[in-house]
Amino acid sequence: MTANGPLDTNRRTLLLAAGTTAITTLASACAGRRTGTEAAGRAPAAQGVTPACVLAAETGEGPYYTPKSRIRSDVTEDREGVPLRLDLHVVRASKGCAPLAEVAVDIWQADASGTYSQRGATYLRGTQTTDAQGRVSFRTIVPGWYAHIAPHVHFKVRPGARTEVSSQLFLPEGLLKTIYAGEPYSRRKAPAHPNTRDDRFAAKGAELTLDPVRDGAGYRASFVIGIA
Repeated sequence: MTANGPLDTNRRTLLLAAGTTAITTLASACAGRRTGTEAAGRAPAAQGVTPACVLAAETGEGPYYTPKSRIRSDVTEDREGVPLRLDLHVVRASKGCAPLAEVAVDIWQADASGTYSQRGATYLRGTQTTDAQGRVSFRTIVPGWYAHIAPHVHFKVRPGARTEVSSQLFLPEGLLKTIYAGEPYSRRKAPAHPNTRDDRFAAKGAELTLDPVRDGAGYRASFVIGIA
């Protein structure tokens, strides 16, 4: 599914919108349990604990995906911005949140000026394959804003040659306001409400918003991607 187009019927949708009875059933079947303050899909702080998981919400691929991104962890290249380490954990929600190894995960996003790499440029794009624990880690920057869209990092999970799904991760609006007050984001006027002006964020943002913590000069955030 793209942001503005219909679902490709040749591909099996793996991620479903959270909030259905089926998702509730899957979540309760997992070994871990979410607390009332944990958003759907977020990784728990404790290490070595089977995460509670639900099916992550699908939002579509959008218009800027490149099918052959470079295999790498650090996607920053020459882009200025506040560092963001993104740790993703891909699990099979229907099998007790079992980790999925050897699954391709792509990310792509806009730079601080709200621009995506295109026409041969490769900044802020990359692909990794999950390890035995279903994990990948990317080093990027906090994305800038463009149009009326809430700032986000796109991700695509590709478990097989003909199975893939796309969604996106948001950041808390309060954090974005703080970051956008500094360089290089402050070189242009930031929106007063980066997230809440976006209808898509209003619909699914609660399920897909990261919970970053300070990490040196930047931030670090984790997210569990539960697939059916």
